[in-house]
Amino acid sequence: MIPVADKVHTFRLDSPLRALMVRGLGYFALWLVLLPSIKPADLVLGVLSAVAATWVSLTLLPPATGCLRFGALLALMPHFLWESLVAAVDVARRALAPDMRLDPGFVNCPLDFPPGLARNTFATITSLLPGSVPSGEDNEVLVYHCLDIGQPVVEQLWQEERLLSRALVAGRRHG
Repeated sequence: MIPVADKVHTFRLDSPLRALMVRGLGYFALWLVLLPSIKPADLVLGVLSAVAATWVSLTLLPPATGCLRFGALLALMPHFLWESLVAAVDVARRALAPDMRLDPGFVNCPLDFPPGLARNTFATITSLLPGSVPSGEDNEVLVYHCLDIGQPVVEQLWQEERLLSRALVAGRRHG
């Protein structure tokens, strides 16, 4: 007979216990920064505020929806700045050209990111790149409005998704 180990609670990266502790301590630390007082009444109010903020945070953004790797996101900053510069020059060239080579329209971009933090962050970051902007969502795709649908917009967005997947850890799907 093989002995059965006692059930041990693990402290996984996406565990609700970890999210509760990290967010709760973070909100309480923010309270202390905003109101640097150690009066008992202020501390009690700070704890109550941190509990309420943590509850709202866990309700609106459950830990299973993913997380960000800030170091990897910062490492993408040079790429993002370069792509922004190249796209801005392209948009300016098209807008100021006498023949206005624009073919605006909408494209559907299927993504591997599930709905939640990772997809919303991807949409937010790609909205900062000139020439296309996310304008909606339809089932498994993000809908982008583009200045020129003749360009390989979806392929470029997939390349950005591959790069951002290093920094965005997608969680389980909602629903």
